[in-house]
Amino acid sequence: MEDYNKVIESLSVRYIKAKELEITQPVRVTNTYDVENTLFLASRGVMAFGDSNEKVNEGELLFLPAGKMTSVSYGSSNATSVHTITNEDFIGSRERYLRKRNEGSNMDYFSYITFDAKVFDSVSLFTSLDMPPFVIKSAKLAYLLKELIKEVNHEEAGKNRVIAIFSDQIVIEILRYILSNQLFVEKLATNSTYFKDPRLIDIFSFIKEHLQEDLSNKVLANVANVSEDYVGQYFKMMTGINPQDYIEYQRMEAAVHLLRTSKKSIRMIGNEVGYKDTAYFCRRFKMMFGIPAGKMRRRESLMSM
Repeated sequence: MEDYNKVIESLSVRYIKAKELEITQPVRVTNTYDVENTLFLASRGVMAFGDSNEKVNEGELLFLPAGKMTSVSYGSSNATSVHTITNEDFIGSRERYLRKRNEGSNMDYFSYITFDAKVFDSVSLFTSLDMPPFVIKSAKLAYLLKELIKEVNHEEAGKNRVIAIFSDQIVIEILRYILSNQLFVEKLATNSTYFKDPRLIDIFSFIKEHLQEDLSNKVLANVANVSEDYVGQYFKMMTGINPQDYIEYQRMEAAVHLLRTSKKSIRMIGNEVGYKDTAYFCRRFKMMFGIPAGKMRRRESLMSM
């Protein structure tokens, strides 16, 4: 438990957004994916996820760790009128299925929060632990999400500070739920060990701070003070992925953040995250997320409804 306390103490949580959306028409999105963590609450009605359409009953929560692709059904997946569409199509027609919740409405709706949670301000916690999407049954976590959304929807002194406090509490409660219910025991035991290795943390921090620069294995070997031949093997042994795959994920995560928060051109964004060839950046972006970079920006505008 002491190891997990150290991880929690080193966490930096960044709140991104939280909303309540009504389901105007049931829909199943076959390949939901995001670079941020998302926690859904089935506030009224049900949701479902995964190939087997596992139900998320009213009052239960669904946690989608960053970087994990799955299907998500908004509204009953057994409804005769349910539409099944890809994430790319959903982005372009989202307003047909969801809308901002109106107080007093009797329609089914869900609440959600998206957030980053990073260890040592460099490692995405839930991505690194490699856990799948799962259902959470926690009245306390549901309460925290509801209270956070109340804060989001009102303008009062200290609003941003309170939102940050609730976001921290939500992340800690997710971890407590995982530990108290002994979920993903083997994954936790295997994948949390590298948080103790200072050389690996140095590599993570260096990558985060130098995304635009050369991040070859030779450069990483100098950071960790190991041989170029060994650094790739060492990184994969500790994390389960090779360093260049990890670097590409970090670059794409940074690109998504810029697409959502700035008006910079796609060419400029690609350059800022280490891609000199814009066409190659666009190809890799679509390969990773299933949608073009321009549609990711469109997605953000729809999420603000």
